[in-house]
Amino acid sequence: MIEITETQIDPVAVLNEVNSHRAGAVVLFLGTTREFTGDRRTESLEYECYEAMARAKLAELETEARRRWPLTGCCLVHRMGRVGLGEASVAIGVSSAHREAAFEAGKWLIDTLKQVVPIWKMEHGADGTSQWVHPETGGGPAP
Repeated sequence: MIEITETQIDPVAVLNEVNSHRAGAVVLFLGTTREFTGDRRTESLEYECYEAMARAKLAELETEARRRWPLTGCCLVHRMGRVGLGEASVAIGVSSAHREAAFEAGKWLIDTLKQVVPIWKMEHGADGTSQWVHPETGGGPAP
């Protein structure tokens, strides 16, 4: 399941989406807004995307994860708009018969999502400044 939403992510709904009697492992990853990036204090994050392209890329990632690992469930949810401290901006749920596949798939999904999905993140600082943040370099639009 792929979802892009403006509302808060419900982790229980993500878990329910991937839970299965065939799965011996269910892994949930939540990417949340942290208060500090280095010594810079964060007030909130804001996400934007080109939705049609972002959905297509997320679907490609789900297909590739299912090709690489024997998953029984896979769910990717990304939030758009302003995301406050402690709130989730991304949730990835995967399930498999065994934990190794679930953990590997979940890690690959979040790492690859941050690299290839056209979602951009702006960090709003507690000092009133804002800047686009790239996950790899710390500056510029984030894919």
